[in-house]
Amino acid sequence: MTPSPLTRHLATVTLLVREYDEAIRFFTQALRFDLVEDTPRGPGKRWVVVAPSQSTGNAGAALLLAKAVTDEQEAAVGKQAGGRVFLFLHTSDFACDHAHMASHGVRFLEEPRHEPHGTVAVFQDLCGNKWDLIQPAAMTAVTHTAP
Repeated sequence: MTPSPLTRHLATVTLLVREYDEAIRFFTQALRFDLVEDTPRGPGKRWVVVAPSQSTGNAGAALLLAKAVTDEQEAAVGKQAGGRVFLFLHTSDFACDHAHMASHGVRFLEEPRHEPHGTVAVFQDLCGNKWDLIQPAAMTAVTHTAP
């Protein structure tokens, strides 16, 4: 009997934030992520996980929102990639997501541009980390009726 092939995936990435509740609001409202878990873990600590909506077939990683508590952690908030794009948010409807995010105060650092690999624009999260919003060229756009 042959063993099953090993399957692995990146499950969770830690993202340092200043405050739990403001981070939850940003990710669930501006980026339309789901709040997967919010569990108290002792005085002042919580296990807070957000992820792109599971209803859209998300197979990617979730974010663990970790409140910075030390001076070293505070200094790293918003700079987790040293000023480079840190995370890549794929979408099947760039125009819809871009418009929703902009209407919720997300700061885009550039106008959308069309590249051979897809439509992309760099934005900042509430702490200043840079992200790419990208609709890969291979993805077919779908029409959303999101609020």
